[in-house]
Amino acid sequence: MENQNFKRWKVLPSSDKTIVNDLSSALGLDPKLADLLAQRGVNNFEEAKKFFRPSMDDLHDPFMMDEMQQAVDRVLKAMKLEQTVMIYGDYDVDGTTAVALMYSYLLPFFGERITFYIPDRYKEGYGISFEGIDRAKELDCKLIIALDCGIRSIDKVEYASSFGIDFIICDHHLPGKDLPGAVAVLDPKKDNCKYPFKELSGAGIGFKLIQALESTIQSGTPIEEWLDLVTLSIAADIVPMVGENRILAHFGLKQINTAPRMGIKALVTNPKNGGDRLVNKEITITDLVFTVAPRINAAGRIDHGKKAVELLTTVNEIDIADVLQHLNVQNTTRRELDKVMTDEALAIISASEELRNSKSTLLFKNHWHKGVVGIVASRVIESYYRPTIILTESNGKATGSARSVKNFDVHAAISSCADLLDQFGGHMYAAGMTLPLENVDEFRKRFEAYVVANITEDQMQEEVEIDMELEPSEITPKFYRILKQFAPFGPGNMAPMFLTKSLVDDGNSRLVGGNHLKMRLNKPNQPYFDAIAFNKGNHLNAVEKRIPIDVCYAIDENHWNGKVTLQWMVKDIKV
Repeated sequence: MENQNFKRWKVLPSSDKTIVNDLSSALGLDPKLADLLAQRGVNNFEEAKKFFRPSMDDLHDPFMMDEMQQAVDRVLKAMKLEQTVMIYGDYDVDGTTAVALMYSYLLPFFGERITFYIPDRYKEGYGISFEGIDRAKELDCKLIIALDCGIRSIDKVEYASSFGIDFIICDHHLPGKDLPGAVAVLDPKKDNCKYPFKELSGAGIGFKLIQALESTIQSGTPIEEWLDLVTLSIAADIVPMVGENRILAHFGLKQINTAPRMGIKALVTNPKNGGDRLVNKEITITDLVFTVAPRINAAGRIDHGKKAVELLTTVNEIDIADVLQHLNVQNTTRRELDKVMTDEALAIISASEELRNSKSTLLFKNHWHKGVVGIVASRVIESYYRPTIILTESNGKATGSARSVKNFDVHAAISSCADLLDQFGGHMYAAGMTLPLENVDEFRKRFEAYVVANITEDQMQEEVEIDMELEPSEITPKFYRILKQFAPFGPGNMAPMFLTKSLVDDGNSRLVGGNHLKMRLNKPNQPYFDAIAFNKGNHLNAVEKRIPIDVCYAIDENHWNGKVTLQWMVKDIKV
């Protein structure tokens, strides 16, 4: 069942020739680029214009979201009555950016009458907690605005109501059968919500509330000011990079590259976290995912998420330096834990014939660190490609995270075991759950049975989706210049993946960073391209012997010593 070396390659069919030809002539584009556009659902000049030139004018009216007016009215009432307000959010990147966003926007209106709260991952767990509400009661808060959580917190909202505390919930997770009794529940995934775009991040929902408030208050603050935070949440939460998310991320990246808030600027320039390599290059979604987001996440994983909010809201350089140093230490700890736990998990599977041959992975160790179980689940999938749950013990319960494989709904699989669980929530590809320790074995059996009954053989093998075959000679500076404008990339608009066959190395291939394969590839009478294949050291022997290889890859820029060159980011190799 260990599939990492046997990915299935699927080359997408070419788009409708008429559409491709029309786009090519209307835009003066290379037909291959026109084909890539058509694959992304861009069929004519007008749609291409919107794709290449996103506009804030194309964002939907926030008042189309169900109960938005009630939410705005309640915030205005809090301003008028000088009530104290708590901004409450989850401890991950989406939650902490959402809290930083809402807190920063409302601070000038509320001053000392506004506070924020991030639950302790270990003492309180995910979502709205009774402890958080008790803290709001102590501070005499009359309104809690919950971000990136709360859609299933019926009992907590009821508890708050008993103290005269109102709730506004801004969430993007799937609702349960019943909704909390909040003043307003903003969630486009609600059955009766007519909002046209369903895939906003938690911070994206918070931004829509700010958009609605600003259109009412008209304080004169440009709403673009908050888009660096929204973009960070879009990148880290891996929501689809289409529709409103693509518009928000386009303008957010502009802000991050020109005038980011101090905390984000510190993260992308600090040499201790790899930020120094971003200083003289244009920052992309990939940079946010791999360099910036892990530092923010480390706070909630290892210590406390409030540190991340402090970094993203403070305007004092000394405070930022202190928090940043703290986050860097936490991130180093996170990396060490991640490696130790992943090695342990893979050893457990390797030692058990039953586990090796299962269609799912569910592992439990009571000493594993709760903050890293989601990362470890993703790492295990890299070696054993199947739905995976990693559990540990916390507060006398089993608790953990699930990750899934392409097109398999792990949330539905967990829902089928709901009677064994205390609580659960999440998305198709990622979820969290808590359950009594004595139910773990039964949960493992039932989860496996559901996966066996519902997963297909195709879903058990990792698939590389390839946009098209390309010759090295077709990759010109103009081709890449236009290709760059397809960004920002993410689910629904992934960086184009190309296939080139029968390549040979120039004889200088080598391993770097342990097991990464560095090559320089070409075909007869065609240009050479530098290529890097992460964790593909097992192909070095064939490449050194100059045996022809087929590679699928994305094209990126490599910034080194002040020089910018094109580089292939190799996803897979076939000899």
